[in-house]
Amino acid sequence: MDGVRHRQREQTHRRLLRESRRLFAERGYAAVGLTEIVAAAGMTKGALYHHFDSKGDLFREVLREVQGEVAALVAATADAEDDPWDRLLAGCRAFLTASTAPDVQRVMLVDGPAVLGWAEWRAMDEAASARHLTDALTGLIELGTIAPRPVEPLAHLLSGAMNEAALWLAGSAHPGRDLDDAWAALARMLEAFRVR
Repeated sequence: MDGVRHRQREQTHRRLLRESRRLFAERGYAAVGLTEIVAAAGMTKGALYHHFDSKGDLFREVLREVQGEVAALVAATADAEDDPWDRLLAGCRAFLTASTAPDVQRVMLVDGPAVLGWAEWRAMDEAASARHLTDALTGLIELGTIAPRPVEPLAHLLSGAMNEAALWLAGSAHPGRDLDDAWAALARMLEAFRVR
């Protein structure tokens, strides 16, 4: 019986996350109420409060899910490359491409910092993906592909540049063309770090 209850709780949890993510992505955190979320999920507020303390807590988990998916996609894309430099380029491009998805833009880049505050959003961002970028840069420095330098500020600068490019793409009237332009600019910036 405990196994059945556990599966039911997990299904309820997943349904609340799925419907919340859909609504937050479509209309934004501020425009979505708990009543609407539970109605879309076909449950009660009591069921929601059994799983989440608040709307903010629910949003935090939706954001964690989105960040995790983006990080997994970036890592998988980068890991498909044999050459360490190509891995860095592929991962950076995968991030920019993933960030053009409307739900990623709204939840991760627009509402994330606004709802949770910059410090908490940044900590979650670092936990989800900064390690991959830091590891890639550290490896390239060890190989001599990038000149020796402190990795942490470089990783923060690149992460900030990519997040800003993603926010710019979120407001683009021509996302395909602008993605290519953003990638070209980022690739040139990355090349500047490469030892010739």
